[in-house]
Amino acid sequence: MAVKLNNTLGVRRDIKHYDFGMPFWEATRQKKLVIQYCKIAKKYQHFPRPVSIFTGRRRDIEWREVSGKGTVFSFTVAHRGPPAFQGAEPYAIASVTLDVGVNVIANVVHCGLGEIAIGMKVKPLWLPLANGTHLLMFEPVR
Repeated sequence: MAVKLNNTLGVRRDIKHYDFGMPFWEATRQKKLVIQYCKIAKKYQHFPRPVSIFTGRRRDIEWREVSGKGTVFSFTVAHRGPPAFQGAEPYAIASVTLDVGVNVIANVVHCGLGEIAIGMKVKPLWLPLANGTHLLMFEPVR
């Protein structure tokens, strides 16, 4: 019998927001993914930071919308979770390399244990949060 992965869609999440990351969270209200881009280095960076990791200057970064499509770079299956996730195990957490070249860590949902794999193509799925923003998750491209 194949092991079914739980989607964790019903897990309540309290997420801290930092001022320099607010454009990311505001874009999620419209289910859009924006990533910081260094105009000088011509490279994306993620997770949000107050300055460019390439030049060290704030003025060199801007936010750009990206598709959110990517490939599973690595993953793990959690069989024991922190308190909020207890009872939702097992569930998948993946490092996804977005098509623009940066990695994002998120849950993978709508996917079986035998299906998730390194190299699997994924697309964004947006989980609504109580404050009107959405949490980025991934699901397989079928």
